[in-house]
Amino acid sequence: MQKLLIIKTNTSPKHATEVPTLLDEADVAWLQLGEHNWADQYPYCPQVAFRIAHCGRALLLHFRVEEDSIRALAERNNGRVWEDSCCELFLQPEEKGDYYNIECNCAGSLLIGCGPDRHDRERAPHDVLDSVDRWSSLGNASRPQQEGLWQWELALLIPVTALWRSRLESLDGLAARCNFYKCGDLLSQPHFLSWCPVETPKPDFHQPRFFGECLFAG
Repeated sequence: MQKLLIIKTNTSPKHATEVPTLLDEADVAWLQLGEHNWADQYPYCPQVAFRIAHCGRALLLHFRVEEDSIRALAERNNGRVWEDSCCELFLQPEEKGDYYNIECNCAGSLLIGCGPDRHDRERAPHDVLDSVDRWSSLGNASRPQQEGLWQWELALLIPVTALWRSRLESLDGLAARCNFYKCGDLLSQPHFLSWCPVETPKPDFHQPRFFGECLFAG
């Protein structure tokens, strides 16, 4: 099982645009989404890395992607962002409890859900979604599918209150379980990458039994 120590920064950013520079200054290492799941069915494998830290009251998450096409047609929050060029964090704050799926496409459209499995999920209310600040190097305009080599970045500033069903006041010392993903279900070359391997017969990221361990430094 993968294990991740999520360091605490000394600075609390106000906007997602500050996240990449802050993580540079804190020397937070990049990690690869190195698990090419279901490669026999979906052979294309983009290059994706992520890094993550926290400041007590918020998560700081940064993705870096290089892929052969992009798509961003889900314009509204809680839309079908997984069909676009999409990066994701799934986080289970309590062992064997509900987990959150936090999914964002390359134009910053966001989906957050919570529940015990893929079938029984509650979508986050609009005030929760609005509390998550987002920055994409591609901007926030919707895009039809566009071919060619694309390099883009996505940063999310996720307040602890966005985990709205957990009533957490701080991330300090939290022992949780998580996985990170990159997908694009309706891209010309669909793919399903992850940090921890997902050992199911077909694509299914809603598998907390395959999450890794993460510890938030105090």
